Amino acid sequence: MFQEGIRLPICKLYEEGRINELLIDLIRGRRCGEAMDQLRFSPRRSARMIENVLKSAMVNADEQEADMRGLFVKDARVNGGPYYRRWRPKDRGRAHPIAKRTSHIVVTVAEG
Repeated sequence: MFQEGIRLPICKLYEEGRINELLIDLIRGRRCGEAMDQLRFSPRRSARMIENVLKSAMVNADEQEADMRGLFVKDARVNGGPYYRRWRPKDRGRAHPIAKRTSHIVVTVAEG
């Protein structure tokens, strides 16, 4: 039997969370087919990763015998992940820090 929702996280996506939040806001609360179309036609690089996470969550729901036509995105979040520190050389022997930020994406689908 299908549980209340299928939650699928992806960790350490090498893009900052603020950029991904725009895409996540597009798909939150939509039917899964509409959300896939929104992501498919988005020019952003992280749209492919979010699309793969959503597709995987849909397949997991199908394995638990959910009604595929009734699936919708119940919750979608972007959380900050670890960040890597790099250094940019500057004049007179100094160095300025650069933070390479990552993000965690969590997508939950449910029947509705």
